[in-house]
Amino acid sequence: MAAEELIQDRDDVRPHVEVDVTTEHPDRPLRAANGDPGRHASSPPPPDSAPEEQPECGKLSSLFKQNQLIHSLSSGLRRHCDYVKIAVPEERADALPAEWWKTGVAFLYALFVLVFTTVIITVVHERVPDKSVSPPLPDKFFDYVDRAPWAFTVTEVNGLILCGLWLVQLLCLKHKAIVGRRCFFLIGTLYMYRCVTMYITTLPVPGKHMVCAPKLYNDSTGKIWRILGMISGGGLSLTGSHLMCGDFLYSGHTVMLTLSYLFIKEYSPPWMWWYHWSCWLLSASGVVCILVAHEHYSVDVVIGYIASTRTFWWYHTMADTHALRQPSSSFLSRTWWSPVFNFLERNVHTAVPITFSWPVTLPSCCRPRYRMVEGGRDE
Repeated sequence: MAAEELIQDRDDVRPHVEVDVTTEHPDRPLRAANGDPGRHASSPPPPDSAPEEQPECGKLSSLFKQNQLIHSLSSGLRRHCDYVKIAVPEERADALPAEWWKTGVAFLYALFVLVFTTVIITVVHERVPDKSVSPPLPDKFFDYVDRAPWAFTVTEVNGLILCGLWLVQLLCLKHKAIVGRRCFFLIGTLYMYRCVTMYITTLPVPGKHMVCAPKLYNDSTGKIWRILGMISGGGLSLTGSHLMCGDFLYSGHTVMLTLSYLFIKEYSPPWMWWYHWSCWLLSASGVVCILVAHEHYSVDVVIGYIASTRTFWWYHTMADTHALRQPSSSFLSRTWWSPVFNFLERNVHTAVPITFSWPVTLPSCCRPRYRMVEGGRDE
């Protein structure tokens, strides 16, 4: 028995679909209309051909049901067009743009402040009272802990190790441009605070062991050479470039030890806990050794720690929480550096993920051999 099924499909479902089935008996055509079960009336096949026509009848019944379902759905959609529109925000093309030129501006800001710091130290050095005239101020830590001459060397070695680790980690970050300008801005801001506190309040030396360079008074040329010498030696006692006194309030060594650890921990994965603890031990022992060496008063270290941690946490709280950037929503946005923050972070619309990549672009033949290392951030 031959069966022919003709189904015509168009862009929209037609409201009336007809299916013609031709059987062995052409004088008894079977015609059915979609959506009207009452029109399925047809002459019953002869008894002897019933077993052969049963598969065609089953197929026809299935086709009728499908057409009825399609027709009912299309009719319902035409009658009920009040759809609910759900607005889905489009993802930004680049939520974390590099903007290296902003990083360059932040670097110049930090560089200017560091150079300006050496100028302030040179000026303040001329105002430090002589040890014979103004002895060291009493300090509770000094009353209980005797001075260890080697301790300050430990401080500077620990600081160099932490700064080196952070520099390598920064170069390996994928979003190093964003993180770099945050680092430069915080360094510049904290050392600018230090310039203010050093200049307005000049403390006497914390110990009689300290040897200060002679005062130059009106020798401008000598002061310029001192500034250049301090810059070339990084302001470290290890290099012999820091022989001036007066830069006590607050401790610059404490700032670098604390800030380098905070950046290392913030931009490294949580599973590197051993790395975090090692850097914390370096930072904490370096800060304690400042006091053990009697190179700073206790208040210098305390203020340096408070200024570093609070400024770091304020900045990153505003950076990671977009709603806090609006002046009317948070007191954090009322800081004096809020306009500078908006300039640096205006196009950063999400938290910076901890993603590492190669600091230099590898040749195309070597790229498939390496995989990017990614770590999760605790949100």
